Amino acid sequence: MLKWQIEDRTYAPGGEELVLLRRGDSWLIRAEGRTLMSSQQHGSEEVLARLACAGAPPGARALIGGLGLGYTLRAALDVLPVDAQVDVAELVSAVVTWNRGPLGPLAGHPLDDPRVRVHTGDVLAVLRATQGLDAVLLDVDNGPRAMTQAANCALYTNAGVVACVRALAPGGVLAVWSANDDEAYRARLRRAGLTVELHRPSAHGTRGPRHVVFTGRKP
Repeated sequence: MLKWQIEDRTYAPGGEELVLLRRGDSWLIRAEGRTLMSSQQHGSEEVLARLACAGAPPGARALIGGLGLGYTLRAALDVLPVDAQVDVAELVSAVVTWNRGPLGPLAGHPLDDPRVRVHTGDVLAVLRATQGLDAVLLDVDNGPRAMTQAANCALYTNAGVVACVRALAPGGVLAVWSANDDEAYRARLRRAGLTVELHRPSAHGTRGPRHVVFTGRKP
């Protein structure tokens, strides 16, 4: 059996080491030795995008927090209108570089789509400077219980939820990927005025572990 080979290393702003690994056609990104994302399990990320973006109006505007391996972005582009605008906020610049390089073919080079703009930095800062979004998709760290970046926790606090809601247009959708359910987070979404639903998609189509997607629609 082929062994995992290290292709590159980088560090997140908080100092956590991220490692890009490859084994044949499979890719992993690990954070401090723990698997953060895998090319073999991306079904729930695609569900995240469809729940947020399906039915978006012409000229829709969407913001994706977390580029990952590009699967969320690809799925969003596949359902959004041809005149949509998609902003992607990715904290780690090397992840953007990897997606423009060896990871690009995994999701069909979504960063090459003319509808896409990339921001290297904190998605919370982008949210606070933005209004009128039809969809906000968050696939940041491990969800409300952040695994690698303690700073990511701010995105899921009351203040972070309020920033998401203010950035949404009326009728807009917030969709959040998480490894696990979090009742306290769902309560924050409801207090902010969103109509909340909980979804449990499989990591790989109909197989694999089940993840969680929270959705909240703004009245």
